[in-house]
Amino acid sequence: MPKIALNFEDGVTRFIDAMAGETVADAAYRSQINIPMDCRDGACGTCKCQWESGQFEMDDYIEDALSDQEAEAGKVLTCCMVAETDCVINVPALSSLCVQTQMADIHAEVVALNRLSPSTFSFTLASDQIRAMHFLPGQYVNLQVPGTDQTRAYSFSSLVQEDRGAVSFLIRVVPDGLMSSWLVNDAKPGDTMTLRGPFGSFYLRDVKRPLLMLAGGTGLAPFLAMLEKLERDGCPHPVHLIYGVTNDGDLVEMDKLEDFAARIDNFSFTACAANPDAEYPVKGFVTHHMDDGVLHNGDLDIYLCGPPPMVDAVNGFMTDKGIKPVNFYYEKFASS
Repeated sequence: MPKIALNFEDGVTRFIDAMAGETVADAAYRSQINIPMDCRDGACGTCKCQWESGQFEMDDYIEDALSDQEAEAGKVLTCCMVAETDCVINVPALSSLCVQTQMADIHAEVVALNRLSPSTFSFTLASDQIRAMHFLPGQYVNLQVPGTDQTRAYSFSSLVQEDRGAVSFLIRVVPDGLMSSWLVNDAKPGDTMTLRGPFGSFYLRDVKRPLLMLAGGTGLAPFLAMLEKLERDGCPHPVHLIYGVTNDGDLVEMDKLEDFAARIDNFSFTACAANPDAEYPVKGFVTHHMDDGVLHNGDLDIYLCGPPPMVDAVNGFMTDKGIKPVNFYYEKFASS
């Protein structure tokens, strides 16, 4: 029976035993440890960890969840990883977030709906249950589509507004998408929504060095919550956000970014549109704007939230530049 050491980023190590043929995620769950995950079948990449030692088998996952480049760098999906010998794995989360607890549904009322552009929608939910929520900026919840048993995962785009127990979300409008269709066609203030969470290991850590934030489209959402925290707590290190979109209509919440730049010392941002025919004057992909001034010779932490091709492009760019950041946290997402 292989023994697996799970090293959490707060320095805590937990040891679990895996039965023959049992995945690391299932063995951890049996030991009252929830490694962050969302799908359990190698499709989302949420349970990605760093392998340190030991032999294992890992099959039946898709490349969007774990690229060949990531696998070569020692990344593993614990929902697919079966240990053959004793193994050591680094889990990119605090141990306190992985303690198995009973997750309860949270009910909230829709208090604001805002179509920001043809491609982007924001909405705000409020309730006493939300007022009591505790989450780290960058994490997400599963929101149930009203009238169905289907859920969709969305990152918080704000901290909790304690005076009214409200929190906001920023989502891409997907043509014929289940949640998108409900929000655009049917939702109204006063409707009730059910959410469960928070989940995820993509969240703002203690700031110990310069930060580079990379947002693709509605991957901006978790960074808006992170910037709220930096504004509230202060930040002694440079923070730069590069926000990349495809078309003019995808570029939203620029007023909020301008406000953050005015209120947060050391914060700056660049926005760019990939479509060469876009009216926005700054063109290109986020990698076109990752110059030496924001890379700090690798002495920085990078946070990235965007679609899989963006994650792969940034990984390739950093490899070509020979830059290895102190920490690189990222979350891939794809529309349902």
